[in-house]
Amino acid sequence: MSKVKKAFFCSNCGYESPKWLGKCPSCNQWNTFVEEVLEKSNGKAPNEWKEYSTNPTKPRIVSLHDIATTEENRLITGDAELNRVLGGGIVPGSIVLVGGEPGIGKSTLFLQNALQLKNVTTLYVSGEESEQQIKMRADRLRIQNENFYLLTEAQTNIIFKEIKKLKPDLVIIDSIQTLQSEFIESSPGSVSQIRECAAELQRFAKETNTPVFLIGHITKDGSIAGPKILEHMVDTVLQFEGDRHYTYRILRTLKNRFGSTSELGIYEMTGDGMRPVLNPSEILLTQKEEQLSGSAIAATMEGLRPLLIEIQALVTQSVYGTPQRTVNGFDLRRLQLLLAVLEKRGGFHFGMKDVFLNIAGGIKVEDPSIDLAVICALLSSYEDVPLPAHICFAGEVGLNGEIRAVNRIEQRIAEAEKLGFEKIIVSRYNKKGLDHAKLKIEVLALGRVDEVYRYLF
Repeated sequence: MSKVKKAFFCSNCGYESPKWLGKCPSCNQWNTFVEEVLEKSNGKAPNEWKEYSTNPTKPRIVSLHDIATTEENRLITGDAELNRVLGGGIVPGSIVLVGGEPGIGKSTLFLQNALQLKNVTTLYVSGEESEQQIKMRADRLRIQNENFYLLTEAQTNIIFKEIKKLKPDLVIIDSIQTLQSEFIESSPGSVSQIRECAAELQRFAKETNTPVFLIGHITKDGSIAGPKILEHMVDTVLQFEGDRHYTYRILRTLKNRFGSTSELGIYEMTGDGMRPVLNPSEILLTQKEEQLSGSAIAATMEGLRPLLIEIQALVTQSVYGTPQRTVNGFDLRRLQLLLAVLEKRGGFHFGMKDVFLNIAGGIKVEDPSIDLAVICALLSSYEDVPLPAHICFAGEVGLNGEIRAVNRIEQRIAEAEKLGFEKIIVSRYNKKGLDHAKLKIEVLALGRVDEVYRYLF
């Protein structure tokens, strides 16, 4: 009998070591090494799908000049939001990893998309749920598809045998943490199992030109569970996020070899599944009867898509010795920077005030162009004076109190005009190149925060 082979793996990055180490030399994390049993036999994974591989054996080395440039025929799904996030549809032979919290709707979203692909043979592999559970979810979605096939199995060798029989055009794995390879002795979900199963699926996707979706779990700090190497092995990483108490869900691109990494898809959770929201600006703006202080509208960009979002601020007298700074959907350090600018350059005393900031709709924004709207919402709450309902903002604020130019200003102005706004305040340096004759919206170009304050208040 061959000796049982064991190794130690870093549970954070997947680094392999023959002995236990206190500190990982790859990611410098402490106490992350776990012992796992590796293969007992010397056999390598067989190529179960060799018979219908689309990449025949060819010379290893080719000249770049000899490679013909061909247009990639993407698989267009019935979901416009998913197509946008993937960069224009599903690329043949790509492997896509989707992460998200439990119960956020990952399985529902991809079951729904698979059922909508009527002319595509899809295999949905579930290692977590029974056939009856998936059938109940499919009945709730009310979509019929005769080309949709289901397999409840966790062993990769059995999965590849079934794939060889069916020859599907699309494979969805739910989830990668439940799969188990017969060549690794450790339990499902361990570092070595995740890495080996992902490597087998990657070889299958590339050799057969079949797209594969891997649904994955996430850890409590929000990153995708398993070693970081899993994200390096796949072509695209998508994050499905949102507060369970809100009806809206956001699909973000974290990595994409075939398109932009700053795209965003928005869905509404309904009883019949996930409904794509094609005009998110309308849902992110609160419909209110009366004007209240502390609310400002920002024109932001997510990828190539302009969005109008509502910034809500509340400034109150501090009861305790140390003032509170609470944010939702915005960077806390960025808020402290903007408060320091108002204190130093504008003479506003926020040092003894509690400041609360919220971006309506549960969306998280990292675009610095919303700085001007944040400052105007803070000043509106500070003075307790509502801002005009027909005005919106697009500008980054510097440490000297100047309003800096932002990119893609034409798209932002067009989105504000489309939603009926009459005025937009932008940086003085964004004014060049704008054709004011074609615009129905009034563009106010200002240079400093104090000029904006004097204009509004």
